[in-house]
Amino acid sequence: MTDAPHAPNLDNVVETCPDCNEREVLIYPKFERLWHWSQAGSIMILMFTGLGMNGFHSLISFELAVRLHTLVALALLLLWVFATFWLFTTGTYKVFLPRVVGLFKVARFYAYGVFKGEHHPYQKSLTRRLNPLQALAYSALKTVVFPLVWGSGIVYLTYNFWEPLPNASLWLEVVANVHLAVAWFVAGFVILHIYLLTIGHSFREGVRPMIRGTETVALTPEQEAYLERHETWRLVK
Repeated sequence: MTDAPHAPNLDNVVETCPDCNEREVLIYPKFERLWHWSQAGSIMILMFTGLGMNGFHSLISFELAVRLHTLVALALLLLWVFATFWLFTTGTYKVFLPRVVGLFKVARFYAYGVFKGEHHPYQKSLTRRLNPLQALAYSALKTVVFPLVWGSGIVYLTYNFWEPLPNASLWLEVVANVHLAVAWFVAGFVILHIYLLTIGHSFREGVRPMIRGTETVALTPEQEAYLERHETWRLVK
């Protein structure tokens, strides 16, 4: 047996799991952290070059911006393919499955409760490190937003192959606008993501789990006993 025992539903750990104990556990493996920071860096480069290509700055030439944008986008697409394969082969994709339970409580907290000094209504567990709103946002990114930006980018990049088609210039404009609109959406998500990292703690504390790989989560007595016996390397003393 290599995985920790299956955890119960811990969307409201205070009510459903009074015996749970909070422990700092290694839950982000090296590949996931490498994937996260590589993706973050690539998106920043794509945003910078994309803004240059659309005339928002002239810090680099248009030709260099196009070249960098294309190379980084293709490299990120390759990483995305490997990451998707890793998510399904390891079963990590389950973390990103959206769920309704607890969703409205978390949404209310970010929209209202956080400004009133309320405590976050979600307690992270070993198998549910993402709150329902995070799971919904990330699943939408991975199944809708990223495929749209990659797909429109590839179609845009291969314009020379379908240029002879009827109304090709019109379709090119449509593809370009779709790509740009989705890119702005991704940029908005990045800004919101950085902002949410500062809620309830400092930015440094917010990014620490994705650097060290550990995070404080709620463990059932069965999970804690299993980890202490079989996977002590995951527990931070």
